[in-house]
Amino acid sequence: MSLAKNFQRVLDSLPDDWSDLSLDLRIVDEDRYVEAATYVTTTCNAQPYSRHDWHWRILVAHRFGHAAAPTAVLSALSLLDQAGITGEIVVRDVRVGRAEVEPMWGRGETARQEFRRLRAH
Repeated sequence: MSLAKNFQRVLDSLPDDWSDLSLDLRIVDEDRYVEAATYVTTTCNAQPYSRHDWHWRILVAHRFGHAAAPTAVLSALSLLDQAGITGEIVVRDVRVGRAEVEPMWGRGETARQEFRRLRAH
């Protein structure tokens, strides 16, 4: 199955309130690494790294955040499929739900600790 179809299956399996997703990408033919890198790093800001032969880490944000949009990742993986670059993806982390954000600028440490204590229950 193509990379884009696999990614679409991952997106379809997630609940509607997912916020962040991180996945790893590995290509089969490492001789085409530079060619593949031009697609994934420029389109969806994939971060190169070497962890047990995985080539890139891709961060995806659902509706907001400091990561690539799902459509950008889908486009990058489609470009790899069109170029005939095969590989595999694996989901490493998914965050679901929202976290309460309370501005704490200018508040003392005791106020911050009290806020954390009240929310911990």
